[in-house]
Amino acid sequence: MRRGTTIIELVLSLSIIAILSAISVPRVARLMDGIHVRGTTTEIHSLFNAARHHAIMRAERITVEIDTARGSVTVVAGGDTIRSRGFADTHRVTLSANRSSFTYSPIGIGYGAGNMTMVVRRNGRADSVIVSRLGRVRVD
Repeated sequence: MRRGTTIIELVLSLSIIAILSAISVPRVARLMDGIHVRGTTTEIHSLFNAARHHAIMRAERITVEIDTARGSVTVVAGGDTIRSRGFADTHRVTLSANRSSFTYSPIGIGYGAGNMTMVVRRNGRADSVIVSRLGRVRVD
């Protein structure tokens, strides 16, 4: 009796591997989209919290500027950039917002008429970063 595998067994094994790969690749791509979107929203959340902290600690107005065309968020105090982060290149996400900036008062409360909502998107996955008028930041 001979030992080894036949060509039929090899073809069958390769077919099973191909089918499993075809099923798992789209799921992995969706998982990666979710990871990039969640990572971006977490970083934006952190930038807003840092801006609020700086406003309170420095007792001055701090503005968070959103550039949706470049996909970046910048924290500015009196013309000086405190922090800036671009997301379009690193995470390949798109940003949209209902306002181009949000300003914190020296006591950490936002200036303006209402909430600010930013949406982070990548290939059908989306999360929102919402900043209330009181300066509270949450991710939906």
